[in-house]
Amino acid sequence: MKDFSWRIPVIGLVLIVAVIYVIPTFKPGWWPNKQINLGLDLQGGMHLVLEVQTEKAVESTLERIRNELRTLFRNDKIRHKGIDYSGKKALSVKLTDPNDLEKVDDLLGKNYGDVKILSSTLENGIKTVKIGLTDEWVAQIKKQATEQALETIRNRIDQFGVSEPDIRVQGERRIQIQLPGIQDTERAKELIGKTALLEFKLLDAEHDLGAALNGNVPPGSEILYQATDSDTEQSAAQKQPYLVKTRTLMTGAYLTDARVQIDSQFNEPYVSIDFDRKGAKIFERITGENVKKRMAIVLDNKVYSAPTIQEKIPGGSARITGSFNAQEAHDLAIVLRAGSLPAPVEIIEERTVGPSLGHDSISKGLYSMVVGGILVLIFMFIYYKGAGLIADFALVLNILLIAGGLAAFQATLTLPGIAGIILTIGMAVDANVIIFERIREEMRLGKTPIASITTGFERASLTILDANVTTLIAALVLFQFGTGPVKGFAVTLSLGVLASLFTALIISRLIFDYLYISVRVKSLSI
Repeated sequence: MKDFSWRIPVIGLVLIVAVIYVIPTFKPGWWPNKQINLGLDLQGGMHLVLEVQTEKAVESTLERIRNELRTLFRNDKIRHKGIDYSGKKALSVKLTDPNDLEKVDDLLGKNYGDVKILSSTLENGIKTVKIGLTDEWVAQIKKQATEQALETIRNRIDQFGVSEPDIRVQGERRIQIQLPGIQDTERAKELIGKTALLEFKLLDAEHDLGAALNGNVPPGSEILYQATDSDTEQSAAQKQPYLVKTRTLMTGAYLTDARVQIDSQFNEPYVSIDFDRKGAKIFERITGENVKKRMAIVLDNKVYSAPTIQEKIPGGSARITGSFNAQEAHDLAIVLRAGSLPAPVEIIEERTVGPSLGHDSISKGLYSMVVGGILVLIFMFIYYKGAGLIADFALVLNILLIAGGLAAFQATLTLPGIAGIILTIGMAVDANVIIFERIREEMRLGKTPIASITTGFERASLTILDANVTTLIAALVLFQFGTGPVKGFAVTLSLGVLASLFTALIISRLIFDYLYISVRVKSLSI
């Protein structure tokens, strides 16, 4: 009887906790408000596979180094005739003084450990120096671009408000995204795929825009168009063109906050942005040096506004206006707060599961689970009589514990997960079958019911533990390395293994002990 003193409270506590976590699934809002989350295949949603254009990240790094070298050369009084691109991983510098080669080498060593002088040639008194990125740095840039893209997309989706998204890296530069329950798929794709590269550039007021539109674009300038709420061919002809200097005065890297506000004069939404301390100083300097000039606020090569700088702007605040509604302004604020993608992403795979299809999957999955469970219950009762009823009761508690575990750990139930539950029903019964057959063997040897039960459980426990532990190891491997559906199967399989061990070895044993030790039932129905 002392054995009952710890088993009854433990079993009672486990069952009460399981019920507490299961109830919110059927009655939302009930404490602790943790429900069983349904996967993409059960509640509908969107599945995307993105490919990060990591080569663009390398090009962006090269462009940044090129702009920084101009400043460094000017500070060190290194004269040159231009810094041009030489392939996708190198720059070409034309030094007017060949003796400056050593100064360039020292400058690179102090500021860029992974940028090396690849070659140098002398022609007509001009030394052409080829500067390139090392292969190790290029590989690191590509890896970091994928990792940063993953985190940026995750931040955007979190702010977008999708419940239980599944976002993970596939291979070297692909990102898999599953968004269960999402309805506005086009808005989600726009939010996820927007590069969100914010740049501040001056308009080129020294050259003629008409001549540039006719193909005579001056060096150091480019034509960008005003952002509109539509990308149709008809609107493309109506977009406002701007002649903008290619040099970027400032990017959104210093941005700390972006929020939607309403213009009190025109009653239109705009996005207010704030910079950090360093960004505020840079913005104040830029506006102070370019008073009465127009500065374009460019996002992903689209001009949102191009106001005239009236005076130096301290404080580190600015606003982005444009022809967008409140929802578009809200999405713009999300991508700005989450940060820009280090490289553009391309959607290479897209699948959408409708809610009705998900509902049919749930119905068929639950139907198969109920039918399979009922058949197992009937078989156990017919074949093992009274002991079969004990096994049936333990089986019902097994399903309750799996459901409680799914809710408690906020795991996602998928269609393969339902298959995992059905599999564990068979596994739970299998444990009881092993125990019951052992008890029958002991009874055939002429032992009493109590002795048969004790010996049967003791001899069967080791076999059951061996079989379930190996299954649990396989399930954990599937969970660690599997994708969404496989992972859902591994979750329910793992919970089912643990629940079946608990119900077969502890709950069933407690019921037998209570009936034949406490109540002292004389005959064993098995």
